[in-house]
Amino acid sequence: MNLDFTKYTNGLIPAIIQDNETKTVLMLGYMNQEAIDKTLETKKVTFFSRSKNRLWTKGEESGNFLELVTILNDCDEDTLLIKVKPVGPTCHTGADTCWQEKNKNVFGFLTTLEAVIEDRKNNFNADKSYVASLFEKGINKIAQKVGEEAVEVVIEAKDNNDTLFLNESADLLFHYLILLQAKGFKLEDVIKVLKQRTK
Repeated sequence: MNLDFTKYTNGLIPAIIQDNETKTVLMLGYMNQEAIDKTLETKKVTFFSRSKNRLWTKGEESGNFLELVTILNDCDEDTLLIKVKPVGPTCHTGADTCWQEKNKNVFGFLTTLEAVIEDRKNNFNADKSYVASLFEKGINKIAQKVGEEAVEVVIEAKDNNDTLFLNESADLLFHYLILLQAKGFKLEDVIKVLKQRTK
């Protein structure tokens, strides 16, 4: 890496720390060349502490290390993005991140959709919400709907109408998310199983 240490005070450059799996930003620290070298050598993220005026390996006292995955520099060569596997919480307060956010997997719109389904399940009457009405009818009805939608996806897959195929696929995924919650699970639980299978 060709890094420019001259743009900031004391020759330190900012290092954004991101969980490699969840993509959550965990913290911001500062590094000099010596900190980068030690990080690469030990595979544990080391910063230059401005308050202690020395190198500081995150976790050296708490045991909550940041295990190095990759280091990337930006287009201006004056900021680092360091992807890590955190061992425990990152913030000194005990929080997952220095912004007091939870470090958990988020699946974009699907996570939002799961939250909508949960809200309909818990806060809506069956006569006002299709989702609530399915939960009221019970697990058998929900499972039946998933089966019906799966069959429709198979039928549309054999035809050449992409619009119908995608619409039936959306219906299947939607009802599957409902079934997961009816069984007390979320998409993250299924992802965990898939990850275990890749080991």
